[in-house]
Amino acid sequence: MHTLRKNRPLRRIVLAGAATVSGMVLLLSLKPHTAPGVAGLASPVPAGAPSGTAGSSGSTPTGTRTLTGDSVQTRWGPVQVRITLKDGRLTDVTAVSYPQENPRDQQINSYAVPQLTREALTAQSADIDTVSGATYTSDGYRRSLQSALDAASRS
Repeated sequence: MHTLRKNRPLRRIVLAGAATVSGMVLLLSLKPHTAPGVAGLASPVPAGAPSGTAGSSGSTPTGTRTLTGDSVQTRWGPVQVRITLKDGRLTDVTAVSYPQENPRDQQINSYAVPQLTREALTAQSADIDTVSGATYTSDGYRRSLQSALDAASRS
């Protein structure tokens, strides 16, 4: 018995509808690539922002400040980052601690941490992609980075 027989139009309609819905779900689950600078959702102080913005103490922060984010406990160990802001712009991100107890952790994080740092500096926020193969480190890095950026916007 063939599923698409002509004397069963309702079955054909259901199958066509299911295929259409499945295709739409697959298309909508794709994450589009965003251009650098567009993803600055959590930027502490945008470049050129007027003084007196929310969270500032009367003026736009100037000079160089260094803040350390919260230590985030992950499945494989703690992750913590330190950021440097110059005139409200993220200029450096350093991983203070990350899992490196065994050779596998060292191998994974030797490529993951520099990639996360590059993405954070490009995005100027904690809105960065997860590094494939380093999901826990990426999540901890992102959360610690966001806590440092939050602390910068409060001070």
